[in-house]
Amino acid sequence: MSRSIRSVGDLATPALIIERAALEANLAAMAAVWPSGRLRPHVKAHKCTSLAARQVAHGHHTFTCATPREVLGMAVAGVGTDLLLANETLDATRLGALAGIDPAINVTVAVDSPETIDAAAMAGVRSVLIDVNVGLPRAGCSAAEAGLLADRARSQRLEVRGVMGYEGHLMMVIDRDERRARVAAGVDLLLAAHAAVGGDIISAGGTGTWDVHDRITELQAGSYVTFAPGGASSGDEPSGDDPAVSEPSGTSAGWPNEPVRLGGRVRVVPAHVDPTMAMHEVAWLVDGDDVLERWPIDLRGW
Repeated sequence: MSRSIRSVGDLATPALIIERAALEANLAAMAAVWPSGRLRPHVKAHKCTSLAARQVAHGHHTFTCATPREVLGMAVAGVGTDLLLANETLDATRLGALAGIDPAINVTVAVDSPETIDAAAMAGVRSVLIDVNVGLPRAGCSAAEAGLLADRARSQRLEVRGVMGYEGHLMMVIDRDERRARVAAGVDLLLAAHAAVGGDIISAGGTGTWDVHDRITELQAGSYVTFAPGGASSGDEPSGDDPAVSEPSGTSAGWPNEPVRLGGRVRVVPAHVDPTMAMHEVAWLVDGDDVLERWPIDLRGW
């Protein structure tokens, strides 16, 4: 960190800052509810290996990734021992790069079709999860197809570790009883698929549904590290609702609560942390106005 940057006031704006106290409270609270082996934090929420290292410090060694770049970056940084690529890809070059990662790091790829299975096998990927559509029609096979896809994967000498599903369409359902019932219906589909697929893993969920899961082996929560408004269901976060991430900005964007003077600075709480992190090259860990550390957002991009 540059010696000239000691306080938030020294930062060129817009700057991404992370409040240490709020971050640590969020990490500790989620680890208490979903401890090591039961939480597979999704690094797409922060795209930062320094922050992922803080998750490791709280006991987590399995991670979810959105892109091959995130998987490779985590492996190169030596953060995590079990990495899941949760989005399907047919790109032979990118899959081949994942297959070349140190065998001591277990790399698993989500598959949902014969084509994605064949691509993984041809690239030398070792392990897969069968991705099941549990209500969000973005990816995933039907529960009825899952067993046949698992058989195809095993016939090509792929280890089938289990199933995954993502109920992203339910993250913002405010009523807890409704959210629980709709998540349960999705998990019913996932468990039916798992009965045909086998394996040790039943992976699902996110920050918005962290509190209504009781039948899965692991939760794929990501934005819990910041609790940015819009990233979790209203009123159900496992700790206080003070967000960890904000942006001191040189503009009046973000609806500040007080009048803004020309040349003044405002602190903006982003509505959605994932794209916010992706727009910045670095994050600054702070304690109040004191800048503590500079964290590169080193997993951004494709």
